[in-house]
Amino acid sequence: MKSSKGDLIFTICNYTFLTLVFVVTLYPFLNVLAISLNDATDTVRGGITIFPREFTFKNYITIFEYDNLITGFVNSTLRTVIGTILGVISSAMVAFTLSRADFKGRKFVSTTLVLTLYFSGGLIPGYMLMRDLNLVGTFWVYILPGMVNAFNIIIVRSFMDGLPYALQESAKMDGANDFSIFWRIILPLCTPVLATIALFIAVGQWNSWFDTYLYNGSDPSLTTLQYELMKILQNTSISSTDPNAYRGTEALEGAKNVSPESIKMAISVVTIIPILIVYPFLQRFFVQGMTLGAVKS
Repeated sequence: MKSSKGDLIFTICNYTFLTLVFVVTLYPFLNVLAISLNDATDTVRGGITIFPREFTFKNYITIFEYDNLITGFVNSTLRTVIGTILGVISSAMVAFTLSRADFKGRKFVSTTLVLTLYFSGGLIPGYMLMRDLNLVGTFWVYILPGMVNAFNIIIVRSFMDGLPYALQESAKMDGANDFSIFWRIILPLCTPVLATIALFIAVGQWNSWFDTYLYNGSDPSLTTLQYELMKILQNTSISSTDPNAYRGTEALEGAKNVSPESIKMAISVVTIIPILIVYPFLQRFFVQGMTLGAVKS
């Protein structure tokens, strides 16, 4: 079918707009990558766009020479994998319970969950709770507090509310119990929304560093990658303004050859690469989950 003049103009405008969005979205990442691969002394001159002027891996070498980085990487990977699996399962179980019409406390529990989105217990009460539960100084302080997230539960419950209740009634007539209905019928149908919250939880776990600082900052064996990278950035910034701050220490020896800007960009690339690797595999489910989960609130 021959396209009209209006269709042609719309196509040109559409492609032009999408090209601009693509450039605006991609340029900052390429700029960060170029600065991270550029010599630190040359970076201070500024003017780097998407290609490094003086190519070097010195910024990355400086980062990976720090102690505890491997330990931090292992702990961050473990907390991301374990935290995501347990977080998805627990969110789905709570959401399934709240989606059941025969659950008498459904409205009260749902309202209580929503309230936690507006009000938090605060930093000090949160620390005291973790201390009383004997979680301070343990790996599980990274996992257990994040297993029940009100936002994720609401998204999954909204998705489950859209599923035909007749499926559960039919399964019951065939003799299935509640766990069989949840595990064999509801969960497979919820793959898009589960993939969506899995991405939310994984990104949150991978990028988290404040809980390490708060609960396990004095234990090197429980450090995380983000916390170590934060310390590297902090040491680099201090040594750039006070060369005597870390004299004789490993931090100064590595930091004096690089600039805070170069280290910051290299750290940004290191932290974002794992998410960039995982995201394409979940993108299809992510879009479906966000769309379908937003049908009801």
